[in-house]
Amino acid sequence: MPAIDAFETHTPSFTSPAGRVEDVTPSDGTDLQFVTRAINVATAGTVALVTTGGDTTDVFVAAGITFPIRARRILATGTTATGIRGLS
Repeated sequence: MPAIDAFETHTPSFTSPAGRVEDVTPSDGTDLQFVTRAINVATAGTVALVTTGGDTTDVFVAAGITFPIRARRILATGTTATGIRGLS
């Protein structure tokens, strides 16, 4: 029997929990499958990325925390964090 989702009819917001988790392989030329709502890393470091607004930047992300950012691409060049996951 599938799990019951009591919030299935609610519209997600930026403050609601993520509904998807995507393992991220950083790439300088390929967008993520889903735009993130946040990212999480297993090993702290810099994550170079492209935001939904088109900005290319890098952010430092501590291991095990959820860092809220809407990213469409995680870049290989400049990324030192490992075990990256995109939450959307």
